[in-house]
Amino acid sequence: MFDDNIPVSVFTSYAHKDEDLREELDVHLAMIKRQPAVEVWNDREIIAGEEWDDSIKKELESADIILLLVSPRFLASRYIYEVEIKTALERHEKRNAIVVPIILKPCDWTETEFAKLQALPKNAKPVNKWDDMDEAFYNVVTGLKQVILAVQKKKGK
Repeated sequence: MFDDNIPVSVFTSYAHKDEDLREELDVHLAMIKRQPAVEVWNDREIIAGEEWDDSIKKELESADIILLLVSPRFLASRYIYEVEIKTALERHEKRNAIVVPIILKPCDWTETEFAKLQALPKNAKPVNKWDDMDEAFYNVVTGLKQVILAVQKKKGK
């Protein structure tokens, strides 16, 4: 499905209190993550001895796609709001990355700077409000595949 010769890096921004939902998303991303061209990163990949702030900023600055896993705790995090979202939106505005909000739980995200962006899943219905969360994550994965293909098309020109 994806062009193995055009790498795409995906950065995942999330609140640690939502780690269970991030892990569930990772499970649903399994087929995408098996593609040699696609690398999905989150801060749990930081190894002992690395400076976490530097690692996060490095990955955030180089990502082609930045996922914002939106929840009340995500919005409440000072670090996420002041560093990750700020950098993500700056890169998005410069067209150096695509920012994709993924609404995990109901929250007041429509008042944020990223509210103008098309969110996933469909109709920005929070993942945890779907009758079947697997269906919600499948909808997210389907949308992300389109984003990855668009990034590869842009990079391939």
